[in-house]
Amino acid sequence: MNQHLSNRDISVPESWDRRGLPGWTYHSPALLELEKEQLFRRTWQIVCHVSDVPDPGSYVGFDLFGERALIVRGNDGEVRAFHNMCRHRGSRVVADNKGKCRNALVCPFHGWVFNLDGTLRGAARPETFDDMDRSKLGLITIEMEIWNGLVFIRFAPGHQPSVAEIMQPFEREIAHYRLDEMVPSDRVWNQTSQVNWKSVRDVDNEGYHVAMAHPALQDLYGATYYDEPFVDGVCRSYADCYDRGGRLWSVRHYIKTLEPRDHIPEELQRAWIYYGLFPNSVVAVTPESMQFYQEFPVSVNETILRGATYRYRDETRRQRAARYLATRIDRDTIEEDVQLTIWSNESMASEAFQGFYLSDLEYGVRTHHDHIRAVLPVTTLEEAPGEAEIARINEEMSAR
Repeated sequence: MNQHLSNRDISVPESWDRRGLPGWTYHSPALLELEKEQLFRRTWQIVCHVSDVPDPGSYVGFDLFGERALIVRGNDGEVRAFHNMCRHRGSRVVADNKGKCRNALVCPFHGWVFNLDGTLRGAARPETFDDMDRSKLGLITIEMEIWNGLVFIRFAPGHQPSVAEIMQPFEREIAHYRLDEMVPSDRVWNQTSQVNWKSVRDVDNEGYHVAMAHPALQDLYGATYYDEPFVDGVCRSYADCYDRGGRLWSVRHYIKTLEPRDHIPEELQRAWIYYGLFPNSVVAVTPESMQFYQEFPVSVNETILRGATYRYRDETRRQRAARYLATRIDRDTIEEDVQLTIWSNESMASEAFQGFYLSDLEYGVRTHHDHIRAVLPVTTLEEAPGEAEIARINEEMSAR
């Protein structure tokens, strides 16, 4: 066990159910609707970093299951979150995913003007509206929390502790990285994969497959990699980069180029650490950068992968080169993981599929599934209920 693991209780019972979620949960449209409502709208979702909205009028858009969010920095320097929805006819106030306006948000439909703090400045042809009270027609706010520079929102408020409370077990460790001081190294990226979102998370929640499926990661840190289970909505995976030269070009040059930051303590200067937030997000730190990535279901067999990478503003040439090489390693890993998710997900449609049989090293998968079962107890049923009955049965089981 690595000496740099957190001090949380990560013990696994000697006897535990090695089965994961039953196969029907990966191809049920009715269950997916419950997942959207109870797992995604009710949990904190990462939109961006504060450096993505650096100046007054800078904004980032974010869509999720029919909800449209807008993150904007005001003239007072404050970052706020609103529904991207004009109070007149519901049009998007901004159409682009990222941009900057001068000093106001102007609806492209009829020209209603909103101040950067969300208040309504004025409507086109105001004389045509009887008794308009502008104080009641500002943009509708969304619950938002900024944690270490990352901007989180929650469309259905009040169903979780704060991000800071969830991440509290790792607060001291993460503070060393000064994530709030970072700036974007590239734009937010998106790609689509033809799998169920849980298949993406299943692969990412365990390192048991690294030795076989990820040559670059195995070359980079191999047996030092260690997963922790999900506890109260958060997990952690840790690895130390070997101090010997790697066999692969990108790994060998990354290790040679690695130049840790002075403010990162010695025990973390070669670490790659991944923090998973239930149900679908990961914040990863390396000696030279930070990234977040997440996945969102489109349908039972289609998922959007989304993420972004951030760097230190004053990085040296060596740190920039190391970040480039780390990105190459990550890019190859993502491609390999996408293929693994496809192979795993396609089995769910087979009559021969009888569920997972999990190793003791895969308790990241098991504890993630346990979190899903706690929110959606209908997923504990081995046999699929009728689609029309899933919501009712889940409600009844939740009330017990």
